[in-house]
Amino acid sequence: GIFGRGRTLEEAFEETARAMFNLMAKLESVDSREQFKFECSAGDLGSLLVEMLNELLAIRDIEGVFFSDLRLSPIERSPDGCSLKGFAIGERMDLAKHEVGMEVKAATYFGLKVEREDGSYIAQCVLDV
Repeated sequence: GIFGRGRTLEEAFEETARAMFNLMAKLESVDSREQFKFECSAGDLGSLLVEMLNELLAIRDIEGVFFSDLRLSPIERSPDGCSLKGFAIGERMDLAKHEVGMEVKAATYFGLKVEREDGSYIAQCVLDV
């Protein structure tokens, strides 16, 4: 599984995504050359985390990129659910340059948790690898 903690919900989501990115390629080997805009929505915060991670995996596969960072706008909440917008930052896959890790297929709902704990936010889930 992957885990992120932050002072804000957005920081916890960003850290969880970085944990996933680091499983696929060592973050130190991925430069911040391109930004890929994305957005997603879901009925609750846990589902939003899973949707965001799976959207990032889809962009990785379609564009052939590794990500090293993520920047989220404030998460919007309404009676109908929640949504987010952000930028994934990274560069095109280069197997000669990047230290490649495991293949992540999807984020799952198993072990899913998004909550406030001890003055910070945590976000976690299990990945299908």
